[in-house]
Amino acid sequence: MIKLRHSLSHYFYLMKAVSLNEIKQELQHLSSKEITELCLRLARYKKENKELLAYLLFNAHDLEGYTNELKENINEGFKEVNRSNLYLAKKTLRKILRQINKQARFTLNKQTEAELRIHFCLTLKASGIAIHKNKALANMYAQQVKKIRTALAGVHEDIQYDLMKQAEGL
Repeated sequence: MIKLRHSLSHYFYLMKAVSLNEIKQELQHLSSKEITELCLRLARYKKENKELLAYLLFNAHDLEGYTNELKENINEGFKEVNRSNLYLAKKTLRKILRQINKQARFTLNKQTEAELRIHFCLTLKASGIAIHKNKALANMYAQQVKKIRTALAGVHEDIQYDLMKQAEGL
């Protein structure tokens, strides 16, 4: 059992959450075994925590390979899109975008985010889905182009130029 320096009433769920700084200070007093227990416990409670932990442990060291794997997942997602019904297409595209947003948060890398969003937009354009016949799809596409521009602003100039070349015509 992990022993904390503060009483449990300090962390009682009805009280306000403690700051990240307080959590950091408390973690510095724990052994690596206790930290491992905490991480595993966090991973049990939320699927997203487990996914983030898996990314950090297994994929963070090879960002390029991970990005390529995510692009393949995007391609697989596009195979499931119903092209004849725009409502169903929109639902599947939103599902793909949720995954892109989550992975962008995990990596904290603007280049990866821009690459994934560019790949999504290029794949969407090539898919033949009539995005301009549906206002929600057109807005979704425009929002992704806007997010690409925002992500590109945080990337090194050389990489930014290469990604802008890819994004031409969006």
